[in-house]
Amino acid sequence: MIIFDSCRFKKKKKFINPEAPLNLTFPVIHLALPEQPPPMVKAYLRYEPASSFGVIASVESNIAYVSSGKHLLSPALEKIGVWHVRQGICSKTLTPSPFSRGPSLAVTSIVSSPSSLIAAGYADGSIRIWDSDTGTCETTLNGHKGAVTALRYNENGSLLASGSKDSDVILWDVVGETGLFRLRGHRDQVTDVVFVSSGKKLVSSSKDKFLRVWDLDTQHCMQIVGGHHSEIWSIDVDPDERYLVTGSADKELRFYSIKHESADGQSVNESNAIGSGDSLVQDKWEVLRQFGEIQRQCKDRVATVQFNKSGNLLACQVAGKTVEIYRVLDDSEAKRKAKRRVHRKKEKKHGKEVLEGAENGDRNNENKGDNSAVAHGPMETSNAAVTVPDVFKLLHTIRASKKICSISFCPITPKNSLASLALSLNNNMLELYSIESGDTSKTLAIELQGHRSDVRSVTLSSDNTLLMSTSHNAVKIWNPSTGSCLRTVDSGYGLCSLILPANRYGLVGTKDGTLEIIDIGSGTCVEVVEAHGGSVRSIAALPDRNGFVTGSADHDVKFWEYQIKQKPGQATKQLSVSNVGTMKMNDDALVVAISPDAKYIAVALLDSTVKVHFVDTFKFFLTLYGHKLPVLCMDISSDGDLIVTGSADKNIKIWGLDFGDCHKSIFAHADSVMAVQFVPKTHYVFSVGKDRLVKYWDADKFEHLLTLEGHHADIWCLAVSNRGDFIVTGSHDRSIRRWDRTEEQFFIEEEKEKRLEEMFEADVDNAFDNKYVPKEEIPEEGAVALAGKKTQETLTATDLIIERLDVAEAEKQRIAEHQEEKSNRNVAFQANPLMNGLSPSDYVLSAFSAVHSNDLEQTLLALPFSDALKILSYLKEWTSYSDKIELVCRIGTLLLQTHYNQLLSTPAARPVLTAFGDIFYDRVKGWKDIFGFNLAAMDHIQQMMASRSDALFRDARSKLLEIRAQQSKRLEERSDTGDVRRKKKKKTTTT
Repeated sequence: MIIFDSCRFKKKKKFINPEAPLNLTFPVIHLALPEQPPPMVKAYLRYEPASSFGVIASVESNIAYVSSGKHLLSPALEKIGVWHVRQGICSKTLTPSPFSRGPSLAVTSIVSSPSSLIAAGYADGSIRIWDSDTGTCETTLNGHKGAVTALRYNENGSLLASGSKDSDVILWDVVGETGLFRLRGHRDQVTDVVFVSSGKKLVSSSKDKFLRVWDLDTQHCMQIVGGHHSEIWSIDVDPDERYLVTGSADKELRFYSIKHESADGQSVNESNAIGSGDSLVQDKWEVLRQFGEIQRQCKDRVATVQFNKSGNLLACQVAGKTVEIYRVLDDSEAKRKAKRRVHRKKEKKHGKEVLEGAENGDRNNENKGDNSAVAHGPMETSNAAVTVPDVFKLLHTIRASKKICSISFCPITPKNSLASLALSLNNNMLELYSIESGDTSKTLAIELQGHRSDVRSVTLSSDNTLLMSTSHNAVKIWNPSTGSCLRTVDSGYGLCSLILPANRYGLVGTKDGTLEIIDIGSGTCVEVVEAHGGSVRSIAALPDRNGFVTGSADHDVKFWEYQIKQKPGQATKQLSVSNVGTMKMNDDALVVAISPDAKYIAVALLDSTVKVHFVDTFKFFLTLYGHKLPVLCMDISSDGDLIVTGSADKNIKIWGLDFGDCHKSIFAHADSVMAVQFVPKTHYVFSVGKDRLVKYWDADKFEHLLTLEGHHADIWCLAVSNRGDFIVTGSHDRSIRRWDRTEEQFFIEEEKEKRLEEMFEADVDNAFDNKYVPKEEIPEEGAVALAGKKTQETLTATDLIIERLDVAEAEKQRIAEHQEEKSNRNVAFQANPLMNGLSPSDYVLSAFSAVHSNDLEQTLLALPFSDALKILSYLKEWTSYSDKIELVCRIGTLLLQTHYNQLLSTPAARPVLTAFGDIFYDRVKGWKDIFGFNLAAMDHIQQMMASRSDALFRDARSKLLEIRAQQSKRLEERSDTGDVRRKKKKKTTTT
């Protein structure tokens, strides 16, 4: 409502001074507007990763058997698949928690312990310990700054050694779930680690071409072994610790003998095979001594060397398609082979001398006798030096169909063969081989649960119950809810696909220009239609019609009709298609899209434009131009108002279909946009790109809503369900991922703040260690450092401890003041509600209980000295808690080690240390005695149970077998000695 006041001019003099201000009165307008409500903030529903399937074995990590030999561990990007070997099915999947997913979480190394525990290293430097029986993550160890490349348990599984791309080796206490120490010295990525000398020493290999031997008791590098001409990629030790083998890009495998120490400290070399006439004095620190080398059959670099459980086989896998299997002979067999080799050599030499003497005619009988004695003397044959070819003999060469990524021996030896070997191939496949003395045979191939190459297209059925995916040689039908593969059909290189209504048939457009008709029910290809002269790039269904449209690189857009009829010579009715129209374009047709009312057809061409034509007359309607590179994908909204295009120029553009005007151009991805699609009956858009991201947009407000991370490589395709409750994406990493819409609401501003916080935390993580450290810093020779690393969690835990210390100190002061007031008058004390009824000491202790065991060291390092003193004052009270005694010991020890010098020079710390020292030793010794008593009791119970069973008979049987084996070796040695004597006697008589 508008109200006008009266308008009045006050009359002035006849002559008006131009410099004087005019006294005018203008109308005053009063606007009576209704009160505007505050703007409504729109809430959206969040999409979360639900499942991923289609990956059998990824190429970033190795495979490994569990200790029982019944299951095989296979890396599947961020997951670990537990495959039942006999049944060939994935019985369990070890998946990280949802909040920690992302491209940095790919599994890079797997190792199984003697128990049911599994250690898995990831690309972000973390190590997770899994329980294979329950499928749960027991703990997470953070210490490395680069991807974990090597993992190895010791013999009893209590220690875990890890190597990484950051060139560090870390030793972990698996039981205590903490890092013991970090070993520095390598100049490049650590490729493998192995325990020797019953777990007292550790050998590590690196791409810097050196082996390093570490003494774990003194925590120093005691030997550096050179000699390799290229990077060392793998090392392994046989179960008896006789030999260590290394594999590199050199043409040979190198072997080293291992020096062991007896109980009295004397060096003992258990490798009797090297006990030849060499009289070299071994160095005190020389653990590894070069034994020899053998030439490999293949020229490719070595990827893995591995002994089997019994130690009688050695597998050498190269970075190609072959695995060389070597037979490892025991000491007696190696000695006999060496004797025969020396004997043949001397026979050959003797025969040559005899031939030369006969020709020259100047040989005398005395020299001949002497030569005969030298050639066949028992001392020489008995002291024959054993070389590497005497111990390692090439048995078989396994050739796979594709490049091999990793190998693993089964720890259980089959009855009718020498060993069972599992291979993971780079085409998403697992193969199992049985190794026999005469031949090798493939026993199982796990391949149906995934594509051999990139997933190029995915499409959902009309009722969302079926999912069809295509790759370079197969079409697979999936259940999108469970991720199980229902059908696999051999096909050409499928670039696009479509499931027709009624879910009976599917169409696949191939790179060869053909249309393949797939019978989903029977899983067969019914017909192959020669549709185009170039590759079929896109298929779009015609709404409410029995037809579809295809776009091709031959500049044609063809309209097709399909019907079910029985052709001559066919027993049943099958789907058949027929071309009813062709629209010629000026360039390659990359994408076609049909409006929901079937009025317009949009065609994206190679010239970076989009042509819009009428469907019925093929007449030109609009041209959408603005992209700098070709449009690779597009979609039209359900109401036909908007069309969205995605291009190789990394942008998506939102257009109005009525006038062809560009509403908004958005820089969407860091690489090419490969697929865009509207959520049905909305203006929300999903886009995927080669930057591995899925993004969610509001096309009305031009706002970025969500970013979904999970894929580990380029994303090629996208499909949205007809209700918008889930989406499916396919990628170059061969995985198919499903993302479900949840009931959780989010707001745009909150998401923006969350993204900024993530960027800030990422910058903080990068600045932790790199801010004051030179980029090309070389680690100190054989240095030892702390095992953990500073993370956002450790800083948060430090802040929490400081905050609780301040609250506890304030509460103690309030209690003291209350005690003074209570002596004067009776006043009730009001405790701080933040402390949840806990005492100040317990309130501070609860903060430490929430800190992960592996993060405790870094958390305490960030505390200032004043707060460390406060914590030391609480330790005396905390020692009264029996269940916290280990935690209290660790806190006290770490604080004393960290602030030792400052504590000595601080007078205020002396009473704290005195009180702490009086009670600390007694409490720890008391609990140590209790643990020792309990262990002794359990040993006694175990002995009682063993006496009631047939364990003694089993031990006697194994002892009897061992004695028989020793006797058989002695008999063989005696027979060999007798043969040598008889041959010598025979030859002396002939001469």
